[in-house]
Amino acid sequence: MYRIGNLELEQLKATIESKQLFRVGKPATGHWQQVVTFEKEWAATLGAKYTLLVSGGGTSALTCALIGAGIGPGDEVIVPAYTFMATASAVLMAGAIPVIADIDESLALCPESFEKRISSNTKAVIPVHMIGRPADMDRIMAIAKKHNLKVIEDSCQADGGSYKGRRLGSIGDVGANSFNDFKIMSCGEGGAVVTSDPDIYKRANIFHDSGTVFRPYAADFNTSIFLGQQLRASELMGAVLRGQLRRLEGILFDARKIANQIRSGLDGVKGLKIAPMNDAVGDCGISVVFTFDSEEEANSFKACPGLENAWRPFDTGKHVFINWTPILDKNVCHHPRMNPFNFEENKGLRADYGEEVCAKTLDICKRTVVISVKLDWDNKTVDQIIEACKNAV
Repeated sequence: MYRIGNLELEQLKATIESKQLFRVGKPATGHWQQVVTFEKEWAATLGAKYTLLVSGGGTSALTCALIGAGIGPGDEVIVPAYTFMATASAVLMAGAIPVIADIDESLALCPESFEKRISSNTKAVIPVHMIGRPADMDRIMAIAKKHNLKVIEDSCQADGGSYKGRRLGSIGDVGANSFNDFKIMSCGEGGAVVTSDPDIYKRANIFHDSGTVFRPYAADFNTSIFLGQQLRASELMGAVLRGQLRRLEGILFDARKIANQIRSGLDGVKGLKIAPMNDAVGDCGISVVFTFDSEEEANSFKACPGLENAWRPFDTGKHVFINWTPILDKNVCHHPRMNPFNFEENKGLRADYGEEVCAKTLDICKRTVVISVKLDWDNKTVDQIIEACKNAV
């Protein structure tokens, strides 16, 4: 949680007083339309036509996005080897098989590795904008277009970020955001699907609500209504997020200011290399990343006094493919007949997640150090961090 307070309380108070917390309701009866209004506001913020707010976080949003894009059994989807397991698990929830590809020193999907991993069964790619850092979307989009692949942007750690003037999540065919407690915008849990493709939106919408057939807006859907999940957002989620959205630009401004101060203060310092960025302007500013020549140098740097907020991607225990135990064990779903690894359509698809498959990612994650930016840092604190980095090298 970055910031929260009276803006959200005011929205919640009005919603609770209405006594209408279900997302579907009529304004004439006092329903606040918090979810519907947030969806319109978020779509406008990102420059997309449609937003679908869902419960269950970014994982649910990614699953809805994949199903909306028509991904299913028999399909391979390329994902980066450095991301939270949700990116790969959402592929499995859609019945497809995730294929891992290496990252580069920007900590995002390496375009060369992505293209090398494409097979005749590949139907989509999920670039991930990790810790607020945009992926190389120009090259990824060009490769995807060349091979006729869907692009599903995982913007779960980069709410509001941009790439060359376009908001993250609006560049590919469909994007996903997360609003859980650790994200730039938060309502505790929840996520959003973002797209300008009406067919993707309709299929994602149907999947997210097992009661779609009973909804008044379903009359406008020109696609067959199938039975999906129950991932509807509540009016309370919409209320909090409408307050959070009003804080977004201030959060990004302050984070970017601090991150830029640190980078500027360390520019040209011998022995310290700031990791490459695919778009320094669009970067969310929630992290400052350094690349070292060896794992030993990275460990020595982050262990120095004054750098208690520094960490290596390799050490989180969650975000590197070798941490994805249920996927490595191919232990998916509650029954073996529902495990996508056992599907007849998926026989012969690539499901090799050994360390040698993405050894480059492991190497990069071991010799990279991240400083997470805190919005309450004043100039004195920032100067102390800069000095600590200089002393460390």
